[in-house]
Amino acid sequence: MRVRRAVVTGAGAVTPVGGTVEETWAALRAGANGAGAIADDWAGTLPVRIAARADDSFADGLSVPERRARDRVEQLTLVAGREAWASAGAPDVDPTRLAVAVGTAHGGIATTVAMQDVLGTAGYRRVNPHTITMAMANGPAAYLSLDLGAKAGARAPVSACAAGVEAIGQGRDLIRSGAADVVVCGGAEASIVPLSLTGFGRVRALSTRNDEPLRASRPFDAHRDGFVMGEGAVLVVLEAEEHARARGATVLGAVDGASLTSDAFDIVGGDPANQARTITLAVRDAGLDPRDVGLVHAHATSTPMGDVNEAAALRAALGSPPAVTATKASTGHLLGASGALGALVALLALRDGVVPPTINLDDPDPDVDLDVVTTPRTTTARHALVDAFGFGGHSGALVLSRD
Repeated sequence: MRVRRAVVTGAGAVTPVGGTVEETWAALRAGANGAGAIADDWAGTLPVRIAARADDSFADGLSVPERRARDRVEQLTLVAGREAWASAGAPDVDPTRLAVAVGTAHGGIATTVAMQDVLGTAGYRRVNPHTITMAMANGPAAYLSLDLGAKAGARAPVSACAAGVEAIGQGRDLIRSGAADVVVCGGAEASIVPLSLTGFGRVRALSTRNDEPLRASRPFDAHRDGFVMGEGAVLVVLEAEEHARARGATVLGAVDGASLTSDAFDIVGGDPANQARTITLAVRDAGLDPRDVGLVHAHATSTPMGDVNEAAALRAALGSPPAVTATKASTGHLLGASGALGALVALLALRDGVVPPTINLDDPDPDVDLDVVTTPRTTTARHALVDAFGFGGHSGALVLSRD
């Protein structure tokens, strides 16, 4: 039986550096930076007062009920999902053959925090009656499935910072297995709230360069001190190749390999040996040799240990890794959406033959020993690797190919 290939026919994005796919891509190629000081009063007492936010104008096209009864993470998902669907040409597909898969780390945590405060200060009757549907982690997937009329499944992986990669891997599997012909998949996150920043701050995962927000996220740099929290949503439309060709769709690329593992090592720290295994499995799943991988979009959050572990894993799995880019330096860490953003960047880099730069890399860590791209570089690569690793030992990797 021939394995069905999953191709990408559309994409949508809302990120700290752009409100659409092409705005985000142009900004990343130019080395833009979406980080800034948090102006909210609540941030004044926190040791971390920087983040990378999406511009609030992303919600301008939403209806009043969508703005009032959807958490920010669900709103981001709808906007990015609608862009992805439109860019794919709004495929004519049987609803029972259409699925969604949207990963997130925290779901509607902003609603959870806000409504807890309301309950404590104003009482039961002031709590929003939509609280549960705004807070639930499956909300982004659920509302996108309702919006598109998708009846082949609404998957909602909650695997920390690997969630976006896992969702795309699940989408690829739904195509391959024949369970769906079209899957809209990716990740979304909107966790820039006091509790989340405090929690990550307490485990010393966040940068405290409050006086230098534009220089705070610095993957692979010897002086990195943690990540900058970002937010956004990135969705891609996966389609069975024969379905896409039959309707004359424009194909951006393909998801040819995917691997999802767990390292059973530590709730916070990742195991580089398992990370290497995850990468190897994805390359093998794509039917490729490690030397075929011409580009890597690294997870590279800018944490002291995480970047070194990932670099070791890349060297172990790929031998001499190719050009590496780490765009969290520009966007901050979008948590559950980060892997989906990495997949989009890799696809666009393959499409346009340009690798976007890793900014803020002034003093490369000698323990990294990778070819990290710091100025835009041309590439003829046909295959790219994207990896993602999350608290809990969640590990994922994708191999993307030019059409």
